[in-house]
Amino acid sequence: MKLAAIDIGLKRIGVAVSPDGKVVFPQDAILRKNRNQAARDVDAFLEAWGVEKLVVGIPRGGSSEAEMSRRIEHFVSLLDFSGEILYQDEYGSSAEAKARMQGVVRQKRDGKIDSIAAQIILERYLL
Repeated sequence: MKLAAIDIGLKRIGVAVSPDGKVVFPQDAILRKNRNQAARDVDAFLEAWGVEKLVVGIPRGGSSEAEMSRRIEHFVSLLDFSGEILYQDEYGSSAEAKARMQGVVRQKRDGKIDSIAAQIILERYLL
């Protein structure tokens, strides 16, 4: 089964795929100009990879949990995806992604960290 994960941010959406449910590969992040464009780009990504299950990072705990969860769930509702959608706690995934990329990433706004965070979210789901 082909799986993907997304880490939804206000400026970028990190994406990662697992073609076999074992190994996870980060992909180029999707730049977010507005919700509708970002949803179309995510849909195109999911279709191009033939994804059957989508894992969405969602924050658990913290002061802004309710607001961020509402925004993420609204974004997911804009997707035209017919496969299964699951939510996975993303707590600490961005910090872990930054630690993994320490000394490697020079351009911090290129989305690599966002997609590594999506990779971590999908790896957590697969554990």
